[in-house]
Amino acid sequence: QLQLVESGGGMVQPGGSLRLSCAASGSTSPYYAIGWFRQAPGKELEAVSCINNLGHSADYAVSVKGRFTMSRDSAKNTVYLQMNNLKPEDSGIYYCALDYPGFQCRAEPSTYNFWGQGTQVTVSS
Repeated sequence: QLQLVESGGGMVQPGGSLRLSCAASGSTSPYYAIGWFRQAPGKELEAVSCINNLGHSADYAVSVKGRFTMSRDSAKNTVYLQMNNLKPEDSGIYYCALDYPGFQCRAEPSTYNFWGQGTQVTVSS
């Protein structure tokens, strides 16, 4: 039973920062790719970024380039999304998704086979 749990969301003012965490439990394979997705109310799911077990990363959302950074702590089975200079349009539910076992980072949600419950991010003054 593999489970992903997101945390770290909340409400911040524009220009603020948040660090999201995605903790995985129950995994046994060293091969994985984890993507962050987000969904604003009334909008479709949007790929944000991805990182795999080799440390290869990919940024998909042009709007977050230079502001969001993924990292990982393999000892804790956790990946992070550091979000800086947040904007109101960054608001939404952020999900982490796992392609397991696997190693390819892709923007297509259907390529990921495990999903977390999501964590709410609200950027508002």
